[in-house]
Amino acid sequence: MVCLETDRLILRGWEERDVAPFAAMNADPRVMAFFPSTLTARESRKTYERLKSRAEANGFHFQPIEFKRSGSFAGFVGIARVTIDVDFAPAIEIGWRLPFDFWGKGYATEAATAWLDYGFGSLDLDEVVSFAVHSNKRSQNVMARIGMTRDPNGDFWHPDIAPGYDLARHFFYRIRKGEFLACKAK
Repeated sequence: MVCLETDRLILRGWEERDVAPFAAMNADPRVMAFFPSTLTARESRKTYERLKSRAEANGFHFQPIEFKRSGSFAGFVGIARVTIDVDFAPAIEIGWRLPFDFWGKGYATEAATAWLDYGFGSLDLDEVVSFAVHSNKRSQNVMARIGMTRDPNGDFWHPDIAPGYDLARHFFYRIRKGEFLACKAK
């Protein structure tokens, strides 16, 4: 399991202590505004188990972040294999979800940059992709801050969301290893 550190954060494996704050985050309509619905405590438990299992099986996945100073849960960030049926799969995506109180403080950018560094360095990936609902400007801004660029040719309708539903339309972003290394060198 991957464990990484940044100036303010520890990126680590899932633990039982994460379940309650994870469920609280997933029950917040502000956090889940770009998902079809919030999650119940039971749905969050199942999601936790799936995320933990995939991280253990692959060595990486969407994993919790915690504050170095307090050790408290601060959401999740990570890289994962794309599991939906889309034209750009197979691919590795980067994604995040943070509790509302932690938005706008640079935590997603900080953790995502560490994951890109790991992916392009330790895993020797050629490219990492990301995608978000077309109206999710906050996530798109994080993508831009970590050096990703939108590829309109990759925009798609999410296959797991009902056609015509506004949340189905996704913008596609990507970053290649050379682009990341060039940004990092600046």
